[in-house]
Amino acid sequence: MPQEMLNKSSTPTARTRKKTRPWYRTAVQSFFFILVALISLNQILKEAGLAIPFLSEASLHAICPFGGVVSIYKFATVGTFVQKIHESSFILMFIAFMLAVLFGPVICGWVCPFGTFQEWVGKLGKKIFKKKYNQLIPNNFDKYLRFIRYIILLLVIYKTAATAKLMFQDVDPYYALFNFWSDEVSVTALIVLGVTILLSLFVERPWCKYACPYGAVLGIFNLFRVFKIRRNSSTCINCKACDRACPMNISVSTGAAVLNHQCISCMKCTSENTCPVEGTVELSIREGKNV
Repeated sequence: MPQEMLNKSSTPTARTRKKTRPWYRTAVQSFFFILVALISLNQILKEAGLAIPFLSEASLHAICPFGGVVSIYKFATVGTFVQKIHESSFILMFIAFMLAVLFGPVICGWVCPFGTFQEWVGKLGKKIFKKKYNQLIPNNFDKYLRFIRYIILLLVIYKTAATAKLMFQDVDPYYALFNFWSDEVSVTALIVLGVTILLSLFVERPWCKYACPYGAVLGIFNLFRVFKIRRNSSTCINCKACDRACPMNISVSTGAAVLNHQCISCMKCTSENTCPVEGTVELSIREGKNV
């Protein structure tokens, strides 16, 4: 065995331990998924006079921070919001931006119910394809597909600014998932939802990776977020466990800090979740080389 590996494996800071997956991320994801589902269902109950009191005025548009993003142009020019968008969307947008400045796209990795839904569907894909799951698209092709979401972001912002209407709803699989019974949901959105569900059996979080315009916005914050996911090269045993754990296929093991625009701050790669060596992959403010 090379001397360098012997030194790393024998040092006390490189001791490995059995992983016990933290439960709190799943709890947070489940809470927001159930909350959004109740808000959507409550619109039907409201029509029947059975609305849940503390949810009676809430709507999916009111709790979507991306609504604030697409309303920026109209609000800046005429002082009003895009059709169906509420002031609460602006407030949530700023909260999401502040969180992203500090911790990156935690909204994507912890809060977004559609991202959670894709993960749940992906569990079935993992059982079918096992180790091949999320590795089926060649990297040379995949790395270009990931920039499609930025093209979609520009198109959505332009069309919304030009029409002052919430154009994205017509293709939004998130809205379709929680309103598939409603006549407000377009056939196109249902088709996009169906394709996303199908792709989730092969690729983890396909909508997040390739198409989500809000994920594109938050992904930019990975370039300058305060707390970054960092790898301590002095204790790393180069087992690649962090790479395999990453749902966004980021090579965490190749550098000291993850600044990749696809990172969703899910923390799956960290020593707390997957890395077998304590204190090697952590959320930290330390400076280091970028990944």
